[in-house]
Amino acid sequence: MKLHMQVLIALGLGFKRNWHIFFGLVAGVIVGALLHSHSNPFVMNILTFVGQLFIRLIQMVVIPLVISAIVIGITSVGDNKQLGKFGKKMVLYYGIITIAAVTIGAFLALGFKPGLGAAHYINNDVAVGIQSQVSTTIDDQKGHIVNLFLSFVPKNPLESIAKGDMVPIIVFALIFSIALAKVGDVNRSIVSFFESVFAATMKVTDWIMFFAAPGVFALTAVSVSTFGVDIFSSISKYLLVLAIGFGLQLFVVYPLFLKVFSKVPVLMLYAAIAEAMMVAFGTASSSATLPLTIACCEKRGISHKVSSFVLPLGATLSMDGTALLQTVAVIFLTQAYGVTLTPFLVIQIALLAMVASSTCAGIPGAGLITIALILNGMGLSPEQLVAGFAFLFTIERLTDMMRTLINVTSDAVVAAAIADNENEINYDLLTNPSAYNEII
Repeated sequence: MKLHMQVLIALGLGFKRNWHIFFGLVAGVIVGALLHSHSNPFVMNILTFVGQLFIRLIQMVVIPLVISAIVIGITSVGDNKQLGKFGKKMVLYYGIITIAAVTIGAFLALGFKPGLGAAHYINNDVAVGIQSQVSTTIDDQKGHIVNLFLSFVPKNPLESIAKGDMVPIIVFALIFSIALAKVGDVNRSIVSFFESVFAATMKVTDWIMFFAAPGVFALTAVSVSTFGVDIFSSISKYLLVLAIGFGLQLFVVYPLFLKVFSKVPVLMLYAAIAEAMMVAFGTASSSATLPLTIACCEKRGISHKVSSFVLPLGATLSMDGTALLQTVAVIFLTQAYGVTLTPFLVIQIALLAMVASSTCAGIPGAGLITIALILNGMGLSPEQLVAGFAFLFTIERLTDMMRTLINVTSDAVVAAAIADNENEINYDLLTNPSAYNEII
């Protein structure tokens, strides 16, 4: 299939799946522009309520989604020997790629300073309060660095869940999941429980994402009515930073990675998984794209042994595109609210973005949902930064599509590298496009 047809299919899928969100965005711009010219406090109060309700609904699903995704991802391996054989290499490879992603995101965000364009739209009193709160939190962490690391390990997991302390929750979930994977079939009942939790939470998330249309409408309308249409010029630099970062990840990091850790030709791999990349862009869901990603990889020569292990775990636990987006987004917010970005804080944001991305479900909107984890580490919550989040949600659909494309590509890159290392790849299929039929 020709590239232009693949692009059209991707855009078609994207619009079909998310037409209500696109409609909400456009309607929000129109209504916001009208309210900017003709103020109506009653309508503004309603829109503010709807926008805040949407953010609260997003926060509501974070903890059950994170815990169940981690448990399912780790316990799905099944074979402990395989977990040890492929797992170490997979952790190393995904770690390298994700570190590269957050580093690129941090440097670009610090260099271009996309948040400064939005700073004059933020209420000064709110900004001062945010600055003070972050400063106090960071000072406490610096002065008790040992206690900071100790705080990552929960004394009482239920207490951490009640408080919404995400890092201790994730640490417990990881330890618990590895233990479940080690005990064998006796874990079946509790894994089934978490599978049910995940399925139910995904259903709730689907409902929330359907409510995304009025949510995005309200947030966009409030932003445009308050700031005017100039908000889009302010957000354009943020979008540019993300586009550059994703481009560097796709065309620099992945080729260098494959060059160093395998002999897989990157262009042939991209050609092999082109269909999956396009569908990922169109649907903004790595989970929805997963069956196609597996099909592309296996039909192009990557063994089932590797693809069935690496790709599902990658789609669940490793998302470098999300990590890059979250790093840029949080730095954008700190710049908009005038928070001083010390080296300590930047490193903390990058590290928390790596953790948050690994807990991010492969569904539309999840990238911004789990930003709550990073903010939590700074002593903040999304509710305190509603105005800043309004900026991010204005173009969330487009950025979600881009970060999903990166996530799916990185899964295939890591799978190809491991397959090469383990002699589990058929290069005749990979390098000979005429040897296989197109999938879509």
